[in-house]
Amino acid sequence: MSENPVRPIGSRLELFVDDWLLAEMRGVSHRLHHPVPQEAILHIDQPWEMIDRELPEAERQAQIQAGRWNGPCPFGFSSVLKDGNLYRLYYTWDRDREASLTGIAESRDGIHWEKPKLGIVEFRGSRSNNLILAQGRWFDITPFIDENPESKPEERYKTISGAPPSLLGSPDGLHWRKLRDEPVLTDGAFDSQNLVFWDSEKKCYMAFYRDFVRQAGDKKIRAIKVSQSPNLTGWPRGEFLDYGSAPLEHFYTNGVTPYFRAPHIYLGFPMRFVPERKAVPEHPYEGVSDAVFMSSRDGRRWDRRFLEGWIRPGLDIENWTERNFLVTRGMLPTGPAELSMYWVEHFRHPTNRIRRGSLRMDGFVSLHAAYAGGEVLTHPLTFEGSRLTLNYSTSAVGSVRVEVLHPSGEPIPGLSGADAPERYGDAISGVYGWASGPDLMAWSGKPVRLRIRLKDADLYSLRFQV
Repeated sequence: MSENPVRPIGSRLELFVDDWLLAEMRGVSHRLHHPVPQEAILHIDQPWEMIDRELPEAERQAQIQAGRWNGPCPFGFSSVLKDGNLYRLYYTWDRDREASLTGIAESRDGIHWEKPKLGIVEFRGSRSNNLILAQGRWFDITPFIDENPESKPEERYKTISGAPPSLLGSPDGLHWRKLRDEPVLTDGAFDSQNLVFWDSEKKCYMAFYRDFVRQAGDKKIRAIKVSQSPNLTGWPRGEFLDYGSAPLEHFYTNGVTPYFRAPHIYLGFPMRFVPERKAVPEHPYEGVSDAVFMSSRDGRRWDRRFLEGWIRPGLDIENWTERNFLVTRGMLPTGPAELSMYWVEHFRHPTNRIRRGSLRMDGFVSLHAAYAGGEVLTHPLTFEGSRLTLNYSTSAVGSVRVEVLHPSGEPIPGLSGADAPERYGDAISGVYGWASGPDLMAWSGKPVRLRIRLKDADLYSLRFQV
């Protein structure tokens, strides 16, 4: 590879979650942004969700001693998806020797959720509930809408579930059936939320699932494997995710999803488990947990430059017991400038729930410069379009400036630093213009570089558009 390979970005959105586009940085750093906790959207309020509350205390204590008590935790593994104008949230948990129960909530805005009465599954003599499945150990239902052109309409929704996982299909996301008797993946532990999806960029299926990395002695690290296949039944053996020089940590879930505005970039939100710590002595189980952030462009090599927690337990003591912050797989746009993500709180407590958190659109990571200012220089790139749009935020005294250069670094007349005005304010898709205007059509398809100068500012993403 040449020293400055040309990056073809076309008209796609580029996030600054990694260094892929950047050749040089001076006075600028990557800043991780955290979701802002909002309202709890789902609480225990259905008869099937309260089943473990009805255990006699002696039996509950016996289950605790045997390591089998899950407590009232219907909100365990969960996922969200957008289907037309309807949002759906699926939630379930492993109930050990009893059939796993999967429920669904629906929303039109991603903020206000209802549990519909579906009449599909009978629970204690009634079908007046929001259950869609009650089957074996299908405890990790994580549906996706299969956009593969060869997918059958009666199998438009798909998921894997179980240990080892079976392949399930549905025409409507509510009525499910097993599509084959044999497991579709076999080289993992699968005792977590395992997921598959169709990658519209790679034109293949991707699977991310639980296994263990064995270390010296009997120590095992909860880990994530990935496999890639042109179909849903012929998976090669998976390989463990590569985090470069970052340390191995217990990742209980993975939450991997292609970012819907830039599907060539995978984002992951693992729940990080720390089994050797215990913050609440009276709690029957060891461990504390939080959630972390990571990104990838191929699904195998992952950027883990941020080792700090993406979601912290905070002041709520019931978030300091084990297995909280199981991040709901998926994210939803809940406004022109807002994303919503969701996570599990109060696991194994009677107040078990799912909370919503909000983020700026594209706002996971920014290029940040303090008041003193700084700049980045991109690799040579080619684009398609006639104008540059930026997702940025400055202070009242801050600014963003963009210079367009030849691949050699020589300024392009009319697009040089002298022609690049200070842009200040806050915009999700702000058009940048030079002294002569915003038109870049003469350079569409030709290699150029960008020098971006920031002062007391954050730059989240950029895109070239017609």
